[in-house]
Amino acid sequence: MKAKASLKAYVDLTRLHFFFVWPTLFCAGLFLALHVYGGFSYLLVVQAVLIAFLGFEAGLVLNDIVDVEYDKKDVDANKLTKYWRPFGERPVAQGLITRQKAVLVFGLLVAATSALIFTLPFPNAFYVFGIMITCYCLECFYQVKKRNESFPIAQLIGRVDFTLFLVAGYLCVGKPDLNAVLLFLFFYPLAQAHLGVNDLVDVANDEARKMNTISTMYGLSGTSFWVAGFSGAQFAMAAVFLLAFGSYLLLGGFSVSVLLLSVGTYRVLKGRDSMSALKALPMFHVAMLIYAVSIILAFALAMFL
Repeated sequence: MKAKASLKAYVDLTRLHFFFVWPTLFCAGLFLALHVYGGFSYLLVVQAVLIAFLGFEAGLVLNDIVDVEYDKKDVDANKLTKYWRPFGERPVAQGLITRQKAVLVFGLLVAATSALIFTLPFPNAFYVFGIMITCYCLECFYQVKKRNESFPIAQLIGRVDFTLFLVAGYLCVGKPDLNAVLLFLFFYPLAQAHLGVNDLVDVANDEARKMNTISTMYGLSGTSFWVAGFSGAQFAMAAVFLLAFGSYLLLGGFSVSVLLLSVGTYRVLKGRDSMSALKALPMFHVAMLIYAVSIILAFALAMFL
């Protein structure tokens, strides 16, 4: 019984039910680079999948370590916590996993990810490793800075980490070129729109924690416009991406994503409350996934046909 409870706690710590998302996003960057530079191999794809999975899991554990004292102040665990964690628990904050054990898990995941990264060729291994360290630093910056700010610096700078994840996939075989910049600009507005939806869902907890999030600083209406503004910017960058790498498969997948994001944004603007945002959140996640799968399929087919 104790082993089962412990297993559930670690599943919640790592948000394990989303395991397939992180490799998919990472491989979107990888397959764009393979389209530009070549060098496809099945071993490389396996390496990328493992780097993405272990590296992102480490970031999720780091989130719980840095925020443990603030997570104890949650007043509404029935919304975002149960969405992100299959058993609905915050295991470190609730004492189901000690902070020391969480730090150990984080260290083991980082060590395993680093070992895999350094199987990549030079200088790509150093590019990817540098992004990994940068992302962990940005995660800490985001969690700490939003405790005391009057302008969303934490959000605008800190959430760059999510965007760099795709760029890291690109740099497994690619170079820091204009295509990497385009990939960054394509995904950054979506990361910010997603952040706004997340903050809308979690506004009650953020108020209890005295966090300066988009919702606590600008209110529910202000956050809704934040989501709409960044969604619009993302649509524009999706059009630029299509112009640069357009194919019918990309166009079809991107159209579905844009439709989902439009419906989700409409729900947020119409409701301007936590429940509306919670209903919209899966649309943003599915849209991200469809974007990534479209990129992978389009460039994989271009390589093999």
